[in-house]
Amino acid sequence: MSERSERLAGRVAVITGGGSGIGRASAHRLAAEGARVVVGDVDVDAGTAVAAQIGGDFVPVDVTDPAAVLALFEFAERTHGGVDIAFNNAGISPPQDDSILDTDLATWRRVQEVNLTSVFLCCQAAIPHMQRRGGGSIINTASFVAVMGAATSQISYTASKGGVLALSRELGVQFARERIRVNALCPGPVNTPLLRELFAADPERAARRLVHVPMGRFAEPEEIAAAVAFLASDDSSFVTASTFLVDGGISGAYVTPV
Repeated sequence: MSERSERLAGRVAVITGGGSGIGRASAHRLAAEGARVVVGDVDVDAGTAVAAQIGGDFVPVDVTDPAAVLALFEFAERTHGGVDIAFNNAGISPPQDDSILDTDLATWRRVQEVNLTSVFLCCQAAIPHMQRRGGGSIINTASFVAVMGAATSQISYTASKGGVLALSRELGVQFARERIRVNALCPGPVNTPLLRELFAADPERAARRLVHVPMGRFAEPEEIAAAVAFLASDDSSFVTASTFLVDGGISGAYVTPV
């Protein structure tokens, strides 16, 4: 077994949105590196399947429900003795979330609840467990759109991810001396069901976005999972309150290669 696969031995990780996409890939990666993983997802079939594949646990959770979120983290402590890693990853990007001129208030509120309020709830639930543990790593999924503007807008998604970025930065500062690290993971576009669903109805929008990626492709979930594993491990022991971009160079580009 490689040294890398032992980085998280003995640690307990909770992953929301663990049934698919980045969450699924991260569950596999953290388990492969030795962590005991608790998968939370609203999709019972998908979450159960991932937990079975990695020898972990599944807890059904609606991340907008405070009681359900508390129960998720309490399960991890009751079953495994504590919480060391929280990857607060659940999120949505519905096609109804578009330009500010076209997005209705119900869509705005739903996206904010799932993408931002859920991160607040998960951090609120996880931090006391980590305080008892003497430290931990919280990784919140933001996005490269939190640091850039786009003319092809998903206005509530963008605003929610900006909120995740600011929340993560503040918590990273506030709890640094308690050895609780909090970082905002900011992926570029990732080849996940969420992105494929968003672009399936509008290939032109997909093509317009792809041209701005210097690497000329979208990320694979496993590439983002590698960043999650780094932020979860002691290899990132001096990294907190960071905007951790894994975006294929998008945020650094003025023009892209031809």
